[in-house]
Amino acid sequence: MNGFWAIYLRELLILRRRLGMLAGSMSVAPVLYLVAFGFALGQDIEIAGHSYLQYLLPGLIALSSMTQAFAISGEINIARFYWKIFDEFQAAPVSRTAYVAAEVLAGMTRGMMAALVILLVGSLCGIRLSLGPMFWLAVAGNSFVFSSLAVFLAMVVREHAAQMMLNTFVITPMAFLGGTFFPSDRLPAWARYGIEVLPITHASRAIRDAGLLRGFSWTPYLAMTCIGCAFFILALSQVHRATE
Repeated sequence: MNGFWAIYLRELLILRRRLGMLAGSMSVAPVLYLVAFGFALGQDIEIAGHSYLQYLLPGLIALSSMTQAFAISGEINIARFYWKIFDEFQAAPVSRTAYVAAEVLAGMTRGMMAALVILLVGSLCGIRLSLGPMFWLAVAGNSFVFSSLAVFLAMVVREHAAQMMLNTFVITPMAFLGGTFFPSDRLPAWARYGIEVLPITHASRAIRDAGLLRGFSWTPYLAMTCIGCAFFILALSQVHRATE
């Protein structure tokens, strides 16, 4: 793992420099969703004994932690195509595992920060969740899945302009179909089977169950672990190809 902490520290320094701007950007979309869907449309709606605002907040945490963890792919591509930092890593005695692990951890850090921002916004709106260990484990698992996916796809694209296509075809469908805004059982049976494949579905379920104390199941945690490890291995493989 030689070089792991150096790469992770570099990402933290970039994050610290942009902290105010990032915190603001992390809160804009959730506030809009809370106002539009929660206050405007969902005041009289109850789901499984909870107000729609209570139901919505865990979904927004899953959505925001996914988006911010995946955003590490943009940082990687900027470093690759403009600053040529990846070329310097290749010349340095840094193992591929250390590089991938550091970038994944950086993405997870962004995802956890996003969850904290959403919780703060929710508390200002009077929405409270149970923040036990399983809640944070679910957020960390979600961040691990999408930061690993981000590193893998960042190595796949050949130009920075393709980054927007990743967001359009990967993140946007999951944002609206992964149980973040509505229960997946409201969809037709054929659609539910497809949604169960999406990692955000398991993350939303785990975060919501833990935050609202709706019971516990290891299934979504195991699913996130398996999917995240698969993406991590793919990222290692793709970094190997990129260095050849």
